[in-house]
Amino acid sequence: MIFKLNIDRDCREEIIANVHERTPLIDKIERLVTQDGGPDQLTGYTEDEIVIINIGDIECLVVEDEKTFAICNAGKRYLIRKRLYELEEILPEEFVKLSKSAIANRGKIVKFKVQLSGAVDAVFESGNVECISRRCFAEMKRRYGL
Repeated sequence: MIFKLNIDRDCREEIIANVHERTPLIDKIERLVTQDGGPDQLTGYTEDEIVIINIGDIECLVVEDEKTFAICNAGKRYLIRKRLYELEEILPEEFVKLSKSAIANRGKIVKFKVQLSGAVDAVFESGNVECISRRCFAEMKRRYGL
């Protein structure tokens, strides 16, 4: 079997598989590829798994070491092979920008915690905490009447 990957940011994404016959593995690959573009699911990766994540289960999306991660309800982290700006375009309106490197599901935020320095943190259902930039917090206050 031969695997080829061509990365070209200017072309339309397309996946073509040349196979001798349809097998259960081919069916799984087809479902994985076609569901990734769906509006209510993302594909997440761990070291040994590829998981379909419901967008409603995501608490926040963060960038660490130039990689994007989805943090879900149970505190599980999955690598997402998309940039944050690409995710901003496809996520529903309940997702808000916390900073240059984080987007949060507003429905999963339990409370806001003000630090002595004046910084504001978002605390999620799982206990995960993400810092909110001052500019983004001002926008959230204006937009949602916080």
